[in-house]
Amino acid sequence: MSLNSVSILDGNTFVVSDRRGDIDATPIDNQGLFLDDTRFLSRWILTVNGMRPTVLSIDEQAYFKVQFFEAVTTGTVYVDSHLSVTRRRSVGRGFQEEIVIENHDKEPIDLEIKLDAAADFADLFEVKDKLEKKGQTYSKLSNGTLTLGYQREGFKRETRITASQKGETRKDGITFRVQLQPRTEWSVSVDVQASARLSEAGTRESGDAATLSQAEVDEWVATAPRLIGSWDPLKQIYRRSLVDMAALRFKTGIVPGALPAAGLPWFMAVFGRDSLITSYQAIPYAPELAASTLRALALFQGRIEDPFRDEEPGKILHEIRLGEMTAFEERPHSPYFGSADSTMLFLIVLEEYVRWTGDRTLAHEMERQARAAISWIDKFGDRDGDGYVEYERRNKETGLENQCWKDSWDSIAFADGTLAPTPRATCELQGYVYDAKMRTARLARDVWGAASWAKQLETEAAELKRRFNKDFWIPERGFFALALDGQKRKVDSLTSNIGHLLWSGIAEADKASSCVKHLMSDALFSGWGVRTMASSESSYNPIGYHVGTVWPHDNSIIAWGLRRYGYRAEAARISRAMLEAAELFNGRLPEAFGGYDRATTHFPVEYPTACSPQAWATGAPLLLIRALLGLDSDGVHLIVDPAIPEPLGRIELLDVPGAWGRMDAFGRARSAR
Repeated sequence: MSLNSVSILDGNTFVVSDRRGDIDATPIDNQGLFLDDTRFLSRWILTVNGMRPTVLSIDEQAYFKVQFFEAVTTGTVYVDSHLSVTRRRSVGRGFQEEIVIENHDKEPIDLEIKLDAAADFADLFEVKDKLEKKGQTYSKLSNGTLTLGYQREGFKRETRITASQKGETRKDGITFRVQLQPRTEWSVSVDVQASARLSEAGTRESGDAATLSQAEVDEWVATAPRLIGSWDPLKQIYRRSLVDMAALRFKTGIVPGALPAAGLPWFMAVFGRDSLITSYQAIPYAPELAASTLRALALFQGRIEDPFRDEEPGKILHEIRLGEMTAFEERPHSPYFGSADSTMLFLIVLEEYVRWTGDRTLAHEMERQARAAISWIDKFGDRDGDGYVEYERRNKETGLENQCWKDSWDSIAFADGTLAPTPRATCELQGYVYDAKMRTARLARDVWGAASWAKQLETEAAELKRRFNKDFWIPERGFFALALDGQKRKVDSLTSNIGHLLWSGIAEADKASSCVKHLMSDALFSGWGVRTMASSESSYNPIGYHVGTVWPHDNSIIAWGLRRYGYRAEAARISRAMLEAAELFNGRLPEAFGGYDRATTHFPVEYPTACSPQAWATGAPLLLIRALLGLDSDGVHLIVDPAIPEPLGRIELLDVPGAWGRMDAFGRARSAR
């Protein structure tokens, strides 16, 4: 999200406006009211006597509401105004806006207050790809209600706008004409309802969204572990992470509880990879997120072979979309299965959750799905029987070309910049398979009573590790290949993916030490974090989406991987750098930021189209705190092994939930630099 925009959200409903509070969607400003992957309002502009008020300040009270304080000025060097304007907005299946105008003058003022409104009903993919609509828009008036609508065959969406004050309702908005007496104020409440399903009476189907949301936020923060730290910014970062994660949760209606959407604005939907990684990051703080995510994804686990959706039996989905293009099968996202890693991550999160919480009920509930996931890895994930999981889209027109987490088109390239041909077996996928089989073996032996299957899985994992360390290693460069391409050549670029191999445990110890040196080198480590691609590579671009930017979630996984192999100081260095970056982003890490050297910029450079808040970026500080405190579980006890650098000083995390009930964790700076 741009720093010049303001966003509020509740579940998968969100509003993106400029800093005045106006919405004026253009090809470069993706503003609007969005719900269920559709933009229900593309224009919402307030004018007073033909002038757009000037913003004075903004109070972002909570993720679901905001206040804009403004004045109607002449544009001179002074704020030459007798009129102040306050706009109070809250979101919930649409939004409600209260506009208050106060006359500070000694004379009455005649006012013409206009709200211009329009809706293009663009599908989120149409917004992203700048596509034209195929149906028809309309507007109609009835008893003071303005209805903006769209229809394409049986697909129909409407936005209804009503006001508490009587005004002149037009097909492009509402105008109010008032005479405002001295030292008095005038106000109006405007209700914008956005849904495919409005009740006949035109009223909302739920209660007051803001009241419910505030209560939920308070409860969410209150039940999470309490953090006490001597470095003051850490408390702000921690609270911001908890609140943003609360904002990104939404209820599917198909399973109890809520799961995290991937991020604002493009990914407010059910995701496999993103929701699973976020749930993993949050397990020591809110393990119920993982349970809801696992249950929801299990319901949509692949059952058939469907090339259009890249669906295969046992596979875990990539995303679910609800917009027009999905409804007309112009995009395959209902659901779409184009991720090669979600299935392994499902198994990883399942074991992590069960070991952390001791919830064997969920483990028994998921045995069939776990067996199906392992079957997918062996049968469909390994497309050519070479023992490695590779991907190649079966839907050649609209499927994702890259189905690893670095899913942009240019992310898998050789050191000389040449794109690797498909199918691609990226290195971290093999690490995830290794980890998934080792973890599933533990569940099979300890929970499901399947000792022979457990032994088989461990044998397969050990063989995979042996072969991987031989086939992916590039001895002349001292790190693992990014991938094997369609011709089984090693893709030899240096990337952050090698850090995921530490997280999974697939790297042999001697090779891990060489990878750590690369991860902490000037080529990969910017001073703020590990870049997605090293600056030494031909494809490197410090503001390239997956070829040089710094991703907080990536770094949190790398930091935990470094802890796994005993590199405490290096994990602490990355954690400190990322948290210092978070401080400069006002406590909220974005999806990604520029890979420029810290010594050059002295501050992290914003990536222009980064999602914010974004789920696994929101979860990154949580996993980084876990890495600093060395928090883990053996299935019974909470393990604490702190390695905290200055200036973070002392960190206390109180009432950490798990199989032990609630316990406290403490650490202070002394064992890491």
